[in-house]
Amino acid sequence: MPDSYMEPFSAEVLVENIPREALTGSMRDFRELHGTDLLGRVAPFYHWQEARRHHGYWPYSKSTEEAPQPVCSARDDTGRAFRGVNFASQDYLGLALHPEIKAAAKAAIDEYGVHSAGSSALAGNTKYSLALERAVSEFLDLEHTILYPTGWAAGYGVIKGLVRPDDHIVMDGLAHACLQEGAYSATRNVHLHGHLKLEALRRQLQKIRARDTRNAILVVTESLFSMDSDTPDLVALQALCREYDARLLVDAAHDLGCIGAEGRGHIGLQRMLGDIDIVMGSFSKTFASNGGFVACRSPAVREYLKFYGCSATFSNALSPVQCAIVLKAFAIVGSEEGRRLRERLLDRAVYLRAQLRAAGFDVIGEPSAIVPAVVGPEALARMVSRLLPALGVVANLVEFPAVAKGAARFRLQVMASHSHENVDDLVDALRGAADAALSSYRRYHAVAAETRGKQAMGR
Repeated sequence: MPDSYMEPFSAEVLVENIPREALTGSMRDFRELHGTDLLGRVAPFYHWQEARRHHGYWPYSKSTEEAPQPVCSARDDTGRAFRGVNFASQDYLGLALHPEIKAAAKAAIDEYGVHSAGSSALAGNTKYSLALERAVSEFLDLEHTILYPTGWAAGYGVIKGLVRPDDHIVMDGLAHACLQEGAYSATRNVHLHGHLKLEALRRQLQKIRARDTRNAILVVTESLFSMDSDTPDLVALQALCREYDARLLVDAAHDLGCIGAEGRGHIGLQRMLGDIDIVMGSFSKTFASNGGFVACRSPAVREYLKFYGCSATFSNALSPVQCAIVLKAFAIVGSEEGRRLRERLLDRAVYLRAQLRAAGFDVIGEPSAIVPAVVGPEALARMVSRLLPALGVVANLVEFPAVAKGAARFRLQVMASHSHENVDDLVDALRGAADAALSSYRRYHAVAAETRGKQAMGR
């Protein structure tokens, strides 16, 4: 393999030389493992991954060579270098390089060092973590907050901490993996409903309460879904929960801080501040740090999760550096500068959506920092993705089972620091890659059909 994509590059793909497994199959094929060799039975996944990697069709595990800027240098997981417009980073307001954020981090290091050195259930709290809990509570108008080491830990931990085996979880079918993992680890009674389908949710709640009036029900959704960039009717969801004696958990990871005049996301836009039973979220999208939280109205729930929410209880607490960063990010989000950054982010997102549609792409969802550009068949999307590094684009391919089969897409992530020129460069490269890939995709199918015909004649 070459050391760099930045050498002369042909968009032609010699499809005759591509092994079938590089363009077919999915990660779901390797989820279930069988056999006595605990370690050896993972080898089929690696062989499939290597077939994709060898031919340039493995788009994951990229690394950046610098901060998440609108244009940056990166490497794929074989070490090949490329440089391009960056629509793959989750830094929605562009705060990762903000001078006040960096100054807050340095000051916290000088004062505390870099480590919390303990669980929040023991002695891992700091004055910064306590201040951050208060800041989250005030921002969401919910009195009590507990912090987690990651957003994933918050989603998993709040469900695992509160739900017991005989309880029920009714969950949107597109809910994040941390929520689904938490649900299936907590109870045998997990009920998925169609994405954003209120009537389907009502029917499931009716069926559950018709046969079970003794156990709890938790309804789980997101305020902004990360693959489709759409949002539920939170007012109606909370009303349904009250009607059927259920509780509502909303994951606000992707819109909190970066959507709405005050940055309160769709919870704020739908005038539900302080009215949602439980809100969880992540600091990793808008607030320039790792970490997550769960906020609620009950001190009893907060204290219970502190000692029974395993992913917080048995993990080191957020470091003072992380907490200081997020505190400063909340200050910026709540300032006039934060408002301007959100306006700029929305402008860039709307512009990108319009330019993609003008170039013939299927763009779904509502304007947000997430812009899903649907390509369709997995093989075609992999061909497009293979061409992007040499065309100067850093972007993330999402394919089945993270999205529906045949609905592979690029989840483009906009930052307030992007310019219209960055967007134009991205769209031009995507259109060029899609055109070249479509030609190869058709040839690939023609070759495959010819091969099947020869095999049929040989029988």
